[in-house]
Amino acid sequence: MANHKSALKRIRQNEKRRVHNRYYAKTVRNAVKKFRSTTDKNEAVEQLPKLYAMIDKLAKKKIIHKNKAGNLKSKIAKHVSKLA
Repeated sequence: MANHKSALKRIRQNEKRRVHNRYYAKTVRNAVKKFRSTTDKNEAVEQLPKLYAMIDKLAKKKIIHKNKAGNLKSKIAKHVSKLA
């Protein structure tokens, strides 16, 4: 266990941030999963900018890696182009 006040505070901060980051990462994962189950192209095209913005925000705040964000965006763009 930590012996210094600063170490105890750091533990509290880390836990708070971990929970916060997990919440936002999970929210985006669910949004991507829901998006991939979409079969209507018009609806998908309408939702695409919102999903891109969510992914970009996570990458900007370093909750996910920027390359992962790029890969996700690429794959959902492919999904939209395959829809008829």
